[in-house]
Amino acid sequence: MRWLKRPYIAWLLRRHQIPDALWRSIADNLALIEHLSASDRARLRKFATLFLYQKRFSGARGFEVSAEKNLIIALQAVLPILELGMDAYLGWSEIIVYPGAFRVMREQQDASGVVHLQDQALAGESWSRGPVILSWSEVEDDMLNPVSGRNVVIHEFAHKLDALNGRTNGMPPLHPDMDVSEWSEILGSAYSRLQQSIEANGRASIDAYAATAPAEFFAVISEYFFTAPQILQDAYPRVYEQMSRYYRQQPLLR
Repeated sequence: MRWLKRPYIAWLLRRHQIPDALWRSIADNLALIEHLSASDRARLRKFATLFLYQKRFSGARGFEVSAEKNLIIALQAVLPILELGMDAYLGWSEIIVYPGAFRVMREQQDASGVVHLQDQALAGESWSRGPVILSWSEVEDDMLNPVSGRNVVIHEFAHKLDALNGRTNGMPPLHPDMDVSEWSEILGSAYSRLQQSIEANGRASIDAYAATAPAEFFAVISEYFFTAPQILQDAYPRVYEQMSRYYRQQPLLR
């Protein structure tokens, strides 16, 4: 953690520790982390503590943030970086939470090149150097009614990791022992196969939203990697292997 020195980190963890009762009430009811080892849960608590200190939570449209809600988001946000480190989330500071889906206006260009304004309802959004925006109803639903391959927090924070290279294109900064061309070939091939399958028969082995852009493919397969690793392994074993090398985790073994 380059952003803090060890003595200061130790002081922060003591000064801003998550109360035991709050930790148990949330961590013991979050299916996403129920299979973590005791050592991983301890590190998750440490990272969540630092995350809550580092980031600012604010509510929109009357939504009231709270220690409980912030911790629910924080635990899911730091799970992907357990082996990457807190530095992966440097450079931005705010998480904005809406009570439900929020609407945005987007410019869309049709096949003729004409640009139209399109009204979209979103469950989450991630700005490369700005905030992460979340719908609380979606976050809560992921916690109370987990669905394989779906987790809005992991999806939006995967975009943050993807953006560390300067733009969101499905290529986060890889580790020195990973080959960029291999990553590009494996994920690019899987992305093309998914698009072809949807175009041919409307079927998709994972959420069809992954086929809309390389950045969305990376975010969606990150959701599957942590919430439904067997589905990802069955559909795209080489993609699962690349994801395990990038995140340095093995959800299938938990």
